[in-house]
Amino acid sequence: MSFSKDIKEELSKLNTLANKECVKFELIGYLISNNTSVIKGKIKYSTENEYNINRLNKLLNNLKIDYKIELQGKVYTITFKKLEMSELLYLENKIQIQNIEINVKKDELFLKSLVRGCFLGSGSLNNPNSKYHLEILLSTSENASFILEVLKAFGIEVKILARKNSTSIYIKEAEEISKLLALIGAGKSVLNFEEIRVVRDTRNNINRLVNCETANLNKTINASVEQIKQIKYLKEKRKFDALPDTLKEIANLRQKNPDASLVELGAMLENPIGKSGVNHRLKKICEIAEEVRKNMEK
Repeated sequence: MSFSKDIKEELSKLNTLANKECVKFELIGYLISNNTSVIKGKIKYSTENEYNINRLNKLLNNLKIDYKIELQGKVYTITFKKLEMSELLYLENKIQIQNIEINVKKDELFLKSLVRGCFLGSGSLNNPNSKYHLEILLSTSENASFILEVLKAFGIEVKILARKNSTSIYIKEAEEISKLLALIGAGKSVLNFEEIRVVRDTRNNINRLVNCETANLNKTINASVEQIKQIKYLKEKRKFDALPDTLKEIANLRQKNPDASLVELGAMLENPIGKSGVNHRLKKICEIAEEVRKNMEK
């Protein structure tokens, strides 16, 4: 079962049908989704998700609205007469929301029900193991803009995307997705989402650390190869013995310990020094080798 289907199964079983206004607003959410159309004076909602149909069936029964359900292949279609509601405006074959005030303090439950209906009607959430992407397809840009403002009133940041035959609102930030799921009453799904999120974020952090350590190791190895190359050159040209004892000591340690870090090399010295001191000495050896090379080429 997909993550979206799990959420819709949970939402379809919510016991929120006692409040008739909440039921009406959840139904309106379905009606302004992209899966709803108006054909020959009748409203038609289509979906492949049985939980969407089950929930819509409960809403219509609760409001005593007659309907017919058909199944063609994998697609469920529920049809019922046009509803006379002041909140609905019929435009050709689509339904647009109107006359609803966004007042969270006064109408919190109704607005939450509206968003829940929208998600049930045409919402989806990718498997968070792969990426974070929640999207709800609305039938008109006006519907999308209205739901966006509703969610902003609840402190949830969403974006709008214009598609060919619809407009969607979407979220790609994990925290905002959790907030929306909690808003619509999907508490169990929030816990599942957060559990996956923690595991995924931990895995990503470990990968970043490993990559960083690998990069640092490669940098150390490359520097070590160059340093040993210069040390060998000085020995070949019989210039090594002329170096100060401090440089000869660190040079010999570097040749014997090509994988050691600067900190480790510093600790091996008879008189230990820090990372910057070791780096200074090795850099000086390389500069001397380059100077010898230039003089040899003259």
